[in-house]
Amino acid sequence: MEFRKIRPTKASTEVAQQLLRAIKEGVFPVDTKLPSEAELAQMMGVSRPTVREALSALAAVGLIEARPGIGNFVKKPSESMAFEALFLLESEASCLEIMEARTILEPAVAELAAKNRTLDHVDLLFSICEELEALATPERFDEYFSADKSFHLALVQATGNSLLAAAMTPLINTMDQRIYREFTREYYMKDLQSIAEVASLHRRVAEAVFKKDGAKARQAMQAHWVRMWKLVHGEENLES
Repeated sequence: MEFRKIRPTKASTEVAQQLLRAIKEGVFPVDTKLPSEAELAQMMGVSRPTVREALSALAAVGLIEARPGIGNFVKKPSESMAFEALFLLESEASCLEIMEARTILEPAVAELAAKNRTLDHVDLLFSICEELEALATPERFDEYFSADKSFHLALVQATGNSLLAAAMTPLINTMDQRIYREFTREYYMKDLQSIAEVASLHRRVAEAVFKKDGAKARQAMQAHWVRMWKLVHGEENLES
């Protein structure tokens, strides 16, 4: 008989499992509002970002509905939906780990791009910025998100470093994951002002790259990720 190796379960998976159990047992009937993220985090002894990652998985498969400014509401569950949510959490990279890696790496990518870019790279970055600004509405989120991904891939190409591109491209491609997209939709770009602010940060990066100002390119990208972390942790009065 062969046994599979045991590995630790992600905290967000355990949060999702407990919520699923509570829904199945009728603690939270269909159409009722779940406790707030802060309340769930306190009850389970985890961080709010961990709760958000779990809720994003449940939303991605249609088990809950996030209503902006109101909260998360239970939808009619099924065994297949519950399985899919847990499968996503265990099979996809953690949203928080993706953010950590990109926060560390992308400011340096922006700085190197400013040093090595060509005019063709700059033209492409500005072209994508125009696309981002035109798509910066919640209703066109999916199109915006695809353009956002294109910007970050183009920035890596502008470094002129093939090894860096080979390392960074798979990381940026994690933006295609269902949980990460849902996570971003609900907690990062939930209204017109939020999306417009993010688009402006991309333009700041592009302008610094055009001017070959590595320090400003790094600072603009750092501001981009500082903003993301503040939103994920639920902080107000964000700096852009």
